Amino acid sequence: MSANSATGNTAPVKHMRIDNRLIHGQVTVTWVGSIGATRLIVANDDVANDDFQRMLLPQAARGVATSVLSVDDTVAHCLGPDAENETIMIIAKFADDALRIVQGGVRPAEVNVGNQAPRPGTKFTMVTRSISVTAEEAETYRAIAAVGFDLQCKMMPTDRGENFLRLLEKKKL
Repeated sequence: MSANSATGNTAPVKHMRIDNRLIHGQVTVTWVGSIGATRLIVANDDVANDDFQRMLLPQAARGVATSVLSVDDTVAHCLGPDAENETIMIIAKFADDALRIVQGGVRPAEVNVGNQAPRPGTKFTMVTRSISVTAEEAETYRAIAAVGFDLQCKMMPTDRGENFLRLLEKKKL
């Protein structure tokens, strides 16, 4: 049973990827096709307020309908009537964006921790070759899991997912 049907939420969010690279070839070539996404939503308040990124990101999506929204607008869209005929993939820039989305009531069928490059000036640990995590972010990932999600970590849809909380434990985060 998906998280959507388990909670009665019928929002058509097939996948949420936490990836601070946002839209790139991996997303548009493999993930979109694999899950059958008809709409990409980039969710981050700062990106949504940046005119240049709002113009550029849909162009990077290679023809896939794309919205660049604040976290609150992402929740409103996914739970609203306009989303009923869409198959949505959300790309949350950071873990705290993803947490706010699930706390807002959106229940993606899958939550995947993609790429997280280190943020300058933070004390981080590399959990995988492509995912850095601070102690604060580790708590945010745990909070996402506490909402009821099995956080997975995989780069490509065909990869075998790894339990992200176990990876955090191995790194003592």
